Amino acid sequence: MNNVAPNVGLGLPIGDPATLLTWARRADAGPFSTLGLLDRLVYDNPEPLVALSVLAGATTRIRVQTEVLLAPLRDTALLAKQAATLDRMTGGRLVLGLGIGGRDDDHHATGTDPRTRGRRLDEQMALMCRLWWGESYGDGVGPIGPAPARPGGPEILFGGFKPAALERVARWGDGFLAAAPPSWAGGLFDTVRGLWKEYGRDGEPRLVAQVNVALGPRDVLDDARARMHAYYAFTGTADRMVAGLLTTPAEIRTAIAAFADLGADEVMLYCHGLDPDQVDRLAEIM
Repeated sequence: MNNVAPNVGLGLPIGDPATLLTWARRADAGPFSTLGLLDRLVYDNPEPLVALSVLAGATTRIRVQTEVLLAPLRDTALLAKQAATLDRMTGGRLVLGLGIGGRDDDHHATGTDPRTRGRRLDEQMALMCRLWWGESYGDGVGPIGPAPARPGGPEILFGGFKPAALERVARWGDGFLAAAPPSWAGGLFDTVRGLWKEYGRDGEPRLVAQVNVALGPRDVLDDARARMHAYYAFTGTADRMVAGLLTTPAEIRTAIAAFADLGADEVMLYCHGLDPDQVDRLAEIM
């Protein structure tokens, strides 16, 4: 469908927040388009909006992206203010990837009901969009600033696989984040494009793919596999997820080309291992 090479971003490891400045500075100096960071609450990971704020201040051009921020866990008005602040202070470099989360313990820790998380996200989007346009909160409460760098709010991507998540892209978003292999992502991309047209949206949705990678000597690969297995243990499919880790230049190039053929605008290479030399190794194969 598309022979144009997509942008390539880096998904950052979560095991040691202190190393992320090194990753960010190297990526900012290289060919990468975006820095991505995942979100969990009941896990040993950095809070993404805080971490990406620090990384944005240490870089000059690269975008910072949540992959994905679990919006239902957060107070809506405060989240709107935080996102607008980061977008404004970075000159529009924030990409707010949003999702509902798949772990009940994250919701238990915040007192939110996982059974209504999708409905809550839709309600949050309605309010945040109003606030980003400068409208009043409502019920006698005025506007909540600052105004984001981009009128109407930062770029919004939605992640997920169910029909409601894909429809959310067309209703509220600018694009779709697919954490799926090319064999699955193609159908998801087609569905999102179809819904985009059904909703009468102009242009095309931005399509972002995510693939897990590790590049380096044996100890780097072992570290990545162990961390990836621990992260996905809750799914019951950790072994299968780890088996899909791409660990050679040829595998990574092939995946990028496959997503390009599907029309992806960007491919995020998600790194689970901590070695920051992976930034340079990945840059060399692009």
